[in-house]
Amino acid sequence: MGRPPGSPSAPAPAGTTALPGLTPDLVAQTPWPRWALVLVALAAGVLTVSCLLWTFCCRRRRHKKQLRDKEAVGLGSAHSSTTTHLVQPDVDKQPGTLEDPRQWGRLQLSLEYDLGSQEIRVGLKQAADLRARGTADPYARVSVSTQARHGHETKVHRGTLCPVFEETCCFHVPQAELPQATLQVRLLDFKPFSEHQPLGELCLPLGSVDPQHVLERWYQLGPPGPGEPERTGELCFSLQYVPSSGRLTVVVLEARGLSPGLAEPYVKVQLMVNRRKWKKRKTSAKRGTATPYFNEAFTFRVPFSQVQSVDLVLAVWARGLQFRAEPVGKVLLGSRASGQPLQHWADMLAHARRPIAQWHRLRPAREVDGFLALQPRLRLPVPHS
Repeated sequence: MGRPPGSPSAPAPAGTTALPGLTPDLVAQTPWPRWALVLVALAAGVLTVSCLLWTFCCRRRRHKKQLRDKEAVGLGSAHSSTTTHLVQPDVDKQPGTLEDPRQWGRLQLSLEYDLGSQEIRVGLKQAADLRARGTADPYARVSVSTQARHGHETKVHRGTLCPVFEETCCFHVPQAELPQATLQVRLLDFKPFSEHQPLGELCLPLGSVDPQHVLERWYQLGPPGPGEPERTGELCFSLQYVPSSGRLTVVVLEARGLSPGLAEPYVKVQLMVNRRKWKKRKTSAKRGTATPYFNEAFTFRVPFSQVQSVDLVLAVWARGLQFRAEPVGKVLLGSRASGQPLQHWADMLAHARRPIAQWHRLRPAREVDGFLALQPRLRLPVPHS
């Protein structure tokens, strides 16, 4: 007969075990203690919450970026004049336009006039805030209006818009001519194989200089002038020096900007040691061109111990209207040179065994000869027939 309801259940058969719950049995069978299981559960919970928070923050940041992009796209359609002015001001009101003299930078120099020698001493200190695309290789040319043939070039400063010159040059200006004289300082960006780009110019009347005091101050640079006086031309050549063998190689490449009235131009290369003429070479003459191409190499033996006492002069010669060969212009290199030629000479010594090529502006022959204390050649009178 069946067991009536409510009666106690029958006992479990022999050999079986009752299962009161799954979780207590798993905890009981785990060899880890209870506190370790609690720590694992807490760590899993913290990791899960962290993942959820990170996902939420990423979605919110992405949403803000999309809103900003939409606002940036919609700025062009804004109707508020104030908003338009803040987003992009008018071009003619931006600082640094062509009407703003501050765009050309500043120049610090000192002026001193010596009454005894009647010389004006110009001390180029430094320049600041020069205007150029990216960086520049600036240098300065200094001249006085009363001495158009005499000038001074500073060293080229690489990769800067704030060069520190710290150079001094002197010009002989009689006191009577001082009120009419003008000091001109041109800053240019050096380009090895192209025309040097002007960076600014300073024209200062020397009549405002007090001969009794040393004047030192900052001056605002203005835009470059219409150009320099007519040049005598330019010459391109390369220099290479090998210290171990003492070989100085000069490769005369080409010239440009020569006067069209000159005939058969050629180049003389002269080497001097201890201010005495030593060796000289010359290229072949080129006919019918104001831009002759030479590409001729000359090698000189210069021991390393004598490099600092060497003067190298390259001169362009041509026949003029009187059918007589005369020097068109010269370039002086060596330790006694200045400006770009000195920089070229220093680059040659710093990069041994490597040819360094540059363009050089030709200086008047009398200026170079006067610096080297060379006497002009004595011309004998032609006997009359």
